[in-house]
Amino acid sequence: MVPRYSRKEMVEIWSDVSKYSIWLDIEIHALEGMEKVGIVPVGTAKIVKEKAKFDSKRIDEIEAEIKHDVLAFLTNISESVGPEARFIHQGMTSSDVLDTCLNIQLKRAGELLLNDMDLLLSSIKSQALKYKKTICVGRSHGIHAEPTTFGLKMLQAYAEFSRNKRRLELSVEEISSCAISGSVGTFANIDPSVEKHVAKALGLKVEPVSTQIIPRDRHAAFFSTLGIIASSVERLATEIRHLQRSEVLEVEEFFSSKQKGSSSMPHKRNPVLTENLTGLARVVRSSVMPALENISLWHERDISHSSVERFIGPDATITMDFALNRLNNVVENMVVYPDNMMKNLEKFNGLVFSQRVLLSLTQKDISREDSYLMVQRNSMKVWNGEGTFYELIKKDEEICSILSDDEIDDIFDLNYHLKHIEEIFQRVLE
Repeated sequence: MVPRYSRKEMVEIWSDVSKYSIWLDIEIHALEGMEKVGIVPVGTAKIVKEKAKFDSKRIDEIEAEIKHDVLAFLTNISESVGPEARFIHQGMTSSDVLDTCLNIQLKRAGELLLNDMDLLLSSIKSQALKYKKTICVGRSHGIHAEPTTFGLKMLQAYAEFSRNKRRLELSVEEISSCAISGSVGTFANIDPSVEKHVAKALGLKVEPVSTQIIPRDRHAAFFSTLGIIASSVERLATEIRHLQRSEVLEVEEFFSSKQKGSSSMPHKRNPVLTENLTGLARVVRSSVMPALENISLWHERDISHSSVERFIGPDATITMDFALNRLNNVVENMVVYPDNMMKNLEKFNGLVFSQRVLLSLTQKDISREDSYLMVQRNSMKVWNGEGTFYELIKKDEEICSILSDDEIDDIFDLNYHLKHIEEIFQRVLE
């Protein structure tokens, strides 16, 4: 966790205080469940809840000696509870506490990320609607293709992040499981009803078969979803970066009055936020492969996954939280230059209408091959600076013998490319 790329609310989910508080909640709810089936005396959970205290530094001291984090925690708790401490953790194993706690933390982190995505979706939607019919050039391979609108670019991002939100909702649901099944997951020393009680109390569902640990395919799905979301963040950030290039300058990150872009060149206004997002996306994606590799463990359990999750749990969610909020800030405050969009569209003198000429010729019983050659020979002249595409088409005797002046004029109408914009917006937003 790097403070520069961290937000307080997400960081707190992964703090030692939060972790130990969850551990204690799990133990207390387990005692409540044990009371119901007569495993421990009635009133034990209440006594433990009232007396139990933990101290992170003391836990660290104990762990340094005994080399076991859960036992260090239980030892520290017993120092404040007294005789009733003997009933804590009855029939349970460390993974019951660790895995259930991790899933609670991931559930809380996921819910916070869902809130982040709601804010981002709102900002993207607002920009999509604002620039719904703001014409700009579409590009394929980085080369001018045909007219589109900036609103449609943003609408695509809205649709993509909407899919990502649904994926995250499913991932949060899948990760929200609880295991209180004891050694090798057989419930030999603890009643399954205790697990049901703990799950209900903590807003989780029971893990059907836990084999002492919660299966890591659930976690792999969660981190894989974060990886996909990170790639979507990078996709939109990369688009904005390209549109901010000096030669393009159709969109720009907001640049505050006192902001400085370069230590050596005072004129610079660099897309530092979207560049940063590209880097942060790589960090989040780096958690995916280890999460996938964690699925394969020895027999009922080993702890090769444990060290990995101590890294990727906090790092991936904290970084994702920061990235989503940064991207929201970029989208909400970005500066759009419609005039530059139109200048860029017109930069290559009407070549964006080449497909319309091609299709119009094929509608006149001209083969596609012959039509293509007629249009291409004029297009290449435009690339070589020999005139505008419109002028060259009007001078092409072969084409003019096929298409009338009115038909050619109609081909060069930009509004033709906007005729289905409303329908596309309706499909996405409704």
